Amino acid sequence: MASRRRPCAPCDLIATAVAVVVVLSCLSGGASAAAPAPSFGDNFEITGAEDHVKTSADGQTWYLYLDNKTGVGFQTKERYLFGWFSMKLKLVGNDSAGVVTAYYVRDRMCSDVDAAPQRDELDFEFLGNRTGQPYIIQTNVYHNGVGGREMRHSLWFDPTADFHTYAILWNAKHIVFFVDKVPIRVYPNDASKPGSNGFFPVSKPMYIFSSIWNADDWATRGGLEKTDWAKGPFVSSYRDFAADACAWPAANSTAPPPACAAATGDSWWDQPPAWALDDAQRLDNAWVGRNVLIYDYCDDRKRFPTPPEECALRNAATAS
Repeated sequence: MASRRRPCAPCDLIATAVAVVVVLSCLSGGASAAAPAPSFGDNFEITGAEDHVKTSADGQTWYLYLDNKTGVGFQTKERYLFGWFSMKLKLVGNDSAGVVTAYYVRDRMCSDVDAAPQRDELDFEFLGNRTGQPYIIQTNVYHNGVGGREMRHSLWFDPTADFHTYAILWNAKHIVFFVDKVPIRVYPNDASKPGSNGFFPVSKPMYIFSSIWNADDWATRGGLEKTDWAKGPFVSSYRDFAADACAWPAANSTAPPPACAAATGDSWWDQPPAWALDDAQRLDNAWVGRNVLIYDYCDDRKRFPTPPEECALRNAATAS
């Protein structure tokens, strides 16, 4: 069930991420000039084949193309420690077996040679399927290079018909994966040892990535369904990116960590209402568990005869 490592090479990429530039309009002579909305390129850089990316006329929507030669991705120019990250995606339509669209947060750029061994990573992976079959959304969490914490859900709508919002809330208390404001997964920290356990990422600032790539060795029915390249190219669409988060100095900067990295409580995502689900969110999360949950690593006794320690914490968090 463990997801395979995504390729991290220019020709088969995976990648990238999401941040919004804040634009201030200047006042002159009492009149304000409307500032143009930041384009996608203001926030991201392409990782991989640039000819596999197209942009809408207003620069607000990007289209990533996968063919039998290569996939492509993009990543934020900034990195963050804690915050709220969201984007709207419209997934590949029709026959998408073997195709994976990924949206994830990771502490290393894809160009880093040592990106994988000790990485922290928070994953959305959308697993394509044959025409007429539902998409599966897989989430995963890596800490210090250790993953294997997959959950899989079916979606309760057609993600290829229109754009839908996928978001991650990450603070020192928990990580929550949202689909259209519905919390499909809660991944809590251990309050008794919040910075020293073996499963929760708290110390490494991360970039945000998205990508489209071929994974027909595992993505659809365990690799039984292969990508039909005659149906390509496969196109995923992205828009309305947002990051309300603690921006971190560049990797080569000597600047000290920002104050927001110390859990000051100054940001909404680092205040008590964001530390746990509210009553309505708990009801939504319970509905997801009853109706669209396909696989939960915490219940897989073949892989984990003794459930990992974070599983008991999650049950307590969603029930409280």
